[in-house]
Amino acid sequence: MCRLLLSLLLLIMALPTTARPPLSDSARVALVTILPGRSLYAAFGHSALRVYDPVQGIDWLFNYGTFDFSDPWFIPKFIYGQLDYFLSVSDYARAVQFYRDVERRPIVEQWLNLSPAQRDTLMDFLMWNARPENRTYRYDFLFDNCSTRIRDVLERTLGSALRFTHATPAATFRQMLDPYVADRPLLQLGFYLALGQRVDRLPTAREIMFLPLDLKSAFDQAQVLRDTAWLPLVARTDTVFWPEGHRPLPEPTWPWLTVLSWLLFAAGAGATGIAWQRGQLSSFRLDALLFGAVGLIGLLLLLLWIATIHTVTAWNWNLLWAWPLHLLVAIRLWHRRRPDRLERIYLFVTGLLTLLLALGWFFWPQALHPALQPIALLLVVRTAARLHVR
Repeated sequence: MCRLLLSLLLLIMALPTTARPPLSDSARVALVTILPGRSLYAAFGHSALRVYDPVQGIDWLFNYGTFDFSDPWFIPKFIYGQLDYFLSVSDYARAVQFYRDVERRPIVEQWLNLSPAQRDTLMDFLMWNARPENRTYRYDFLFDNCSTRIRDVLERTLGSALRFTHATPAATFRQMLDPYVADRPLLQLGFYLALGQRVDRLPTAREIMFLPLDLKSAFDQAQVLRDTAWLPLVARTDTVFWPEGHRPLPEPTWPWLTVLSWLLFAAGAGATGIAWQRGQLSSFRLDALLFGAVGLIGLLLLLLWIATIHTVTAWNWNLLWAWPLHLLVAIRLWHRRRPDRLERIYLFVTGLLTLLLALGWFFWPQALHPALQPIALLLVVRTAARLHVR
């Protein structure tokens, strides 16, 4: 939190809301891409626009990725999907100092091939957008963020003089996110649990620009109309800072989480087999923990679907194995109650559906995390054992 507050102090500065000074012929505009960092909020990188005019003494960074760290309702708003971001304007040198010296994140600039009139139009819009009454917007991780806002600004100010020519992607939203969390298995598991089927579609060529690195790539291939000729949008690319040995994306880690999950299944299935031979299938407290944990996961996923305004947490296939009603089964198990007729029907239905889901784990419309398949299978095994308790 201290680093986040330091970031805010370094980035935000007050600018006059009166008419801007006119840009000189020496003025330039660049897309600034800050590559992913280790902090959770920095895991996917960042995009901003730099306006540089040495004659007027302007060197400003327009940043659509700013939010209020001090808001006591920040986390509830984030979970509910009602988090507001805003456009801030900062001194470029101070912002770069933070990303370079504090976070040690690579910084790349793409200087845009804009005419004086196009630069003026862009600057006018940014200054208008930075006013207190205009700067706030409702943040959406996939569809309205610091990168998509820059795409929208360029499209709005350049109009038909801007042409994106990059290809339609061959990866889904979820597959595009995977490389950024390949070294953080628990974070990746969280994404797979919380994000529903809607992120398992192919984005359009325009939608892929929600990631800063893909926005950068799209700018490299875009064209702009200058007078009567189509020219590359990017006139020059400068690497401002690149730590030695830094990779653009993290190296995938060994899949220890999936291995651990299969070991847990093997232990549970093995113990069930031994108990079967001994005629002692009941393991009330351990089953209570299993059903309770799965039921709690299901309850959280259900709330993310029906109790928030997020669109990407709806239609979550994980609810086919993580039933919220498992919490009631867990309570009965904790009190060592044997299943009655209604509970047996429930266990049979949920066990059958979970088995079908687990057998077709990698073929359903939603991508399911491989580390969760053994948990679903263990749930089937213990459900069958519970059904045989008399």
